[in-house]
Amino acid sequence: MFHRLKSTVAAVLACGLLAAGATGAMAADIKERTLKFAMQTSAGSAQYDAALRFAELVKARSGGKLTVKVFGGGVLGKDVAVVSGMQGGTIEMCVMNSSLLAGVVKEMSVLDFPFVFASEKEAYSVVDGPFGSKLHALLEPKGLVGLSYWELGFRHFHNSKRPIAKLDDLQGLKIRVIETPIYVDFMNAMGANAIPLPYPELYTALEQKALDGGTQPVINMVNNKLYEVQKYFSMTGHMYNPQSVIFSKKVWDGYSADERKILQDAADEAREYQRQISRERNARGLEELKARGMVVNELPAADLARMKEKARPVVEKYTRIVGEPLVKDMFAAIDKARAARN
Repeated sequence: MFHRLKSTVAAVLACGLLAAGATGAMAADIKERTLKFAMQTSAGSAQYDAALRFAELVKARSGGKLTVKVFGGGVLGKDVAVVSGMQGGTIEMCVMNSSLLAGVVKEMSVLDFPFVFASEKEAYSVVDGPFGSKLHALLEPKGLVGLSYWELGFRHFHNSKRPIAKLDDLQGLKIRVIETPIYVDFMNAMGANAIPLPYPELYTALEQKALDGGTQPVINMVNNKLYEVQKYFSMTGHMYNPQSVIFSKKVWDGYSADERKILQDAADEAREYQRQISRERNARGLEELKARGMVVNELPAADLARMKEKARPVVEKYTRIVGEPLVKDMFAAIDKARAARN
């Protein structure tokens, strides 16, 4: 009898909370709207799956009035076209490598500095803090609103010719890079031939031998079956890629405070989910790559040190471009994160 009464009370309370939430959404200033959420990755990626979670949160908290439709695989266009569409208000939002926004705001390239972050948690502390907010604030005059930082993760080398067991093994390889000047300069500094290419075109280019390899986190190697067209995977962790969830300012400015809060809160909550599944899938994906026949190796500390030294002129060049004060701010935030950890 007691247990039945307890269950009944719990059910009544749950219904009351749902009703209160629905009533709150109805009372808030929320209109019927449909939002397009664009990205280059496809279903099964941490970004895509987190975007679906974001859509669920937005729908629930808006009482079903705000509908988010997720478009993966670059179907709404390459990153540059998507950003242009957002600036014009024809695409509401997207998630993309933060550094790809360097074409809009040059300072964003600071997040592509090689060998900057020692761990994911260190990177989270920096981008979720005042420094990350400062970078996103620079987007607003360019017609974009930064909502949150998700992640792609740490990049490692992959190729079909030989293991990258030392720096010299990179010499002459045709390596795909993301379409940013700093990444091109970094790869060329390593002695490879940098080939900028949109991510959705990577598999075909590797399959047709137009490229020797590229750099990806483990999760992308698994999710997009790059192991089918690549043999060697070398753990370098040379760059960590935060991803920015950004919104069209033209559209954002027409939304109510209630609508904005729903979107901002959902982006932050989905961020925690996205990072969690990203870390989990990267961790277990390495064994899958090995099971699929890829040869996995790590570089000796001495060769990683040589790579860092080769990258130094690139860092110096882009420090001049983005401004030394900004770079100092980033390293101060990194030092703060490391001090807190210790």
